[in-house]
Amino acid sequence: MHFFGDISLLVIFFMVLAAFFAGFVDAIAGGGGLIQLPALLIGLPNSSTAQVLGTNKLSAIFGTSGAAVLYRRNVKPDMRFTLTMAIPAFFGSMGGAFMAAHIPTSAMRPLVFVLLLVIAIYTWRKPTLGTVESLRHSPARRNIIAVVAGIAIGFYDGIFGPGTGSFLMVIFVVVLGFEFLTASSMAKVVNFSTNLGAIALFGIHGVILWRVGLVLGLANITGALLGARIAIRGGSTLVRKVFLIVTFVLIIKVGIDTISHW
Repeated sequence: MHFFGDISLLVIFFMVLAAFFAGFVDAIAGGGGLIQLPALLIGLPNSSTAQVLGTNKLSAIFGTSGAAVLYRRNVKPDMRFTLTMAIPAFFGSMGGAFMAAHIPTSAMRPLVFVLLLVIAIYTWRKPTLGTVESLRHSPARRNIIAVVAGIAIGFYDGIFGPGTGSFLMVIFVVVLGFEFLTASSMAKVVNFSTNLGAIALFGIHGVILWRVGLVLGLANITGALLGARIAIRGGSTLVRKVFLIVTFVLIIKVGIDTISHW
């Protein structure tokens, strides 16, 4: 028996490759779970859903943390406001991870499909959206929105996950008025928090495949650092384009999953 137990090196290579591309895409506009989670479901067919979810979160947190640090050095978002969303998101994610075994995620797919479709159409029809920062609401109201959105999106990420990056970007860009590059920077911090919350819960229950998750994490952070650098160079215009592509792919994926479970 080798380092990864009964998982072959070919399967590990396949998951490492997926983790790299997941980190790359996620660092630019979110949506890395669309690549990495299915790869883990394919590569770990004998593992429980909780093991796959926990291992996925462990790997993903490497990329989100690496991208968050790189964005912080170059974009310099408002960290105080970002933490106003990130801290509630941590506890929301723990709650979602706790409920993951009790609520069928198939019930969420139709709603997620509709929300993603609305997001894509709205963003597509407004080409200047998120190109320039134009903050909305009073500071007090922005904080309230951040707390409520943090709890809700955190819970969603802990229990299900696909589309979390898209929902965070919508809150920051559409609801609050940040431009896309800054929004992506803040979204990475919040996503790091949701991943950490889920890892804490899954770790307590001992369902994380630590060796697999750590190796995939190294690939994830490598892709994330590359993606973040490209996003910083390309600015909000590039982030918007990748965001739209990822959201449309998510719509197709969630739509197929919804139909197949009917």
